[in-house]
Formats: sequence, C-alpha cells, structure tokens
Amino acid sequence: MEGAASMEGAVAPPLSVTPLTAPATPGRPVLRWASRARTVDGVAAELGKIWSSISLTTPGEHGDPERRVAARSSVMNLVVVAGRGEMGERTAAIVEGLTGRHPSRTLIVSTADPDGPAWLDAQVQAHCMLPSPTAPETCSELVYLTAGGESGQHLAAIVAPLLIHDLPVTVWWPGEPHFESRAVSELLTMADRILVDGSGWSGDGLAGLHAMADLPKRFDVEIADFALLRQARWREAIASTFDRPNLLPFLYYLDRIDVRYAASDGTPGMANVVRPMYHVAWLASRLGMSVVSPVRAGAEAWSGYDVVLQLGRRKVPVTLCPVESTAPRGTTLAVGLHAVRNRSELAVDVTAYADGVVVRATLDGQAIPERLFLAPRRREAELLAETIDAAGRDAISKDVLAMAAVLVEK
Repeated sequence: MEGAASMEGAVAPPLSVTPLTAPATPGRPVLRWASRARTVDGVAAELGKIWSSISLTTPGEHGDPERRVAARSSVMNLVVVAGRGEMGERTAAIVEGLTGRHPSRTLIVSTADPDGPAWLDAQVQAHCMLPSPTAPETCSELVYLTAGGESGQHLAAIVAPLLIHDLPVTVWWPGEPHFESRAVSELLTMADRILVDGSGWSGDGLAGLHAMADLPKRFDVEIADFALLRQARWREAIASTFDRPNLLPFLYYLDRIDVRYAASDGTPGMANVVRPMYHVAWLASRLGMSVVSPVRAGAEAWSGYDVVLQLGRRKVPVTLCPVESTAPRGTTLAVGLHAVRNRSELAVDVTAYADGVVVRATLDGQAIPERLFLAPRRREAELLAETIDAAGRDAISKDVLAMAAVLVEK
C-alpha cells in the first residue's frame, strides 16, 4: 500500500484515546476510541467494535457500577466531501463540537493520487461528550476516509455501506461541488439534504447557483446554503423597517433595489455575487415579484449586474453594484430600497458590520431614527447546527433558492 502510506497527511493525525475511567469535562468532547482500516469492510468492522468494546459503566463513588457512556445515539449520517486533508481536519473540529447536541456518524471523505492504483486509508474514531455532570456521555462516530486512484472516482460505493440505515443522510461540501459530475450525482441519490457555501465558489458563482437550483428536479433533496443562512440578520433588519405602520404601505411601491458588494476589480465575474443575489431573491420571493429580465452582467467595468423585477404593474430595476473595498470580494456592503407612494418618497439603506446591522431611512428627506441590531456574524458550527435543527422546516430557503433559479436563468 505504498500510495496509502504516502498520503497519511491527508487523514486525521494520530490521537491518544482518553481512557473511559478518565473524568470528562461537561460540554467538552473527548476521544474514546481510535483505530485504522484499509478497506470498507475493515471500517465497518471497526465501527462495530466501538460499541462492543467500550464498557458502558464505570465504578461509582462506592464501588457500584455507574452508567457513564451512552450507546451510540446518532440522529443522522453526515458525509463531508472534504477535497483536501486540511479542510477535513477543520470540518472535523466543527462536527466534534456538535457531539452532545447532534451526535452523528460522520464520514469525512478526501481523494488523492487520481492516476495511481486504487487504495483506501481510514481512521475510525468515537468522540463522546458529557452533557452535564449527572448525565451519561453521548457518543458519535467520526471516520476519516482518504481514497486514492479509481476508488476516489466512486465515493458513493465507499460511503453507502458505512451509512446507518433508517437515518437521514446529509452531504456537506465545504468547498465547491461540481454538480454535473458523476461522483456528485451518485452521492445525491442517497442524500436527503445537501449543505454548501455558495459564497466560496469560483468566478461570480452564478453558474454554480444555476446548477444547484436545478437539483430538486433531479433528486429528492433539501438544499441549505450557508451563504443564505448568514443573511438572516440582514433579513430581520430589512423587515423591521416596515414594522412601522406609516412605512408598511411603501413596501408594495418599491421602484428600485440596489445592492452594493465588495470588489477589488471592476470586471464582472471577478467577485462572487451569490450573497448579493440572495438578497434580491429573498425580497422577490417574499413580495411575490416576478422576473422580467434575469441577471445580466454590464458591458463596462464596474457596471456590475442588472435585473428587472415586476411588482404588481410596476417594473422594478435592480442593480448589483461593485464597490472597491478591503472587505472580502463578494461581501454585501449595503442594501438600498427606494419607494414612492402618493408623492411621498422613502429611502432605506441597510449596512452590516461584524457585530450588528444598521438601518438608516429617510421619509421625504427627513431622517427616521436609526436602528441598530446587535447580531454578530455566525460561525460554521452555528450554521451547521441550525441546518440540522431546521431540517424539513426551512421554507424560506426553499422559496429563495427557487427564486434565485429564475433570476440566474441562462
């Protein structure tokens, strides 16, 4: 297995196992089992050994058996298509933090040496967490899988035998999935839900968004995009603007939407605009707007992208405008709304910072008291937990993604 030996850096580093008798700190995961395998059958055998080898009791204060470790309590299968070893380690750290809240069987899959012989290298681990001093530990399984050669071209054949039957399957691509590839299609046939982060896709991200939006037509899957979930604080702030009775009617008289995003180059396509596009898709889906003209890149540098929506009988031009900024490219800098009703004019400008969102508005040129919403940016662990909690109940994401599909139609 020379190929496997050469790729040991792509799987989890060796870790020491904490003896069962060692005290656990509530809320902190500990490694209770670690072993290695070179075949799919070997991985399955090691997973079986975890629960037949770990004692479920430890001596209590008076020598009596005390239940400290719960048997496997997985609520789902999580398949992480990591791509690179470093990404696998990062996602593993996120998953470990959810052990007590959302125990799972997690398979972190990386590929390597595509032109070499077929091989498989796996590390099998059990991580346990003590929810409280008086509760038994909750444990979940974590398997690092590195597939080389032809094995890496058929990930579904490796993953399928290792799933816990009758539990939902979530497939998470921390990087950029290629939805048109055979490997992705094979994985999606066994998935109930997929997780992505469209803000990290190459180019302007719109081709990936278009391909992803077509998936529900081909597979029975639910889609969650971290790029969309992160915008919850924006949505709450924008919606709050119209909770004032005198401003609510303006919502149905919008005549312009402007979204400004960070760019270091004025050429369309140099910045990923998935996040700005989601703002437009959310507004359009919530207000029942239709798409007159899907997104088009401007012909000139710094001209951004244009969309035309329709609200009732009114056409609403939308502009995604690049702004030179030190912020990461594609980051939404501001969302602007403009409306005219009965000769009164409303202008709303929403901006976000690390710890909150600020809403500024004027009515007929007179400033309305500024609103500040304290809502820090959420980390991946929080977003992952949210997608698990909201499984099957995230109607907003479904509607926004459906509208985004229309917005980016070719």
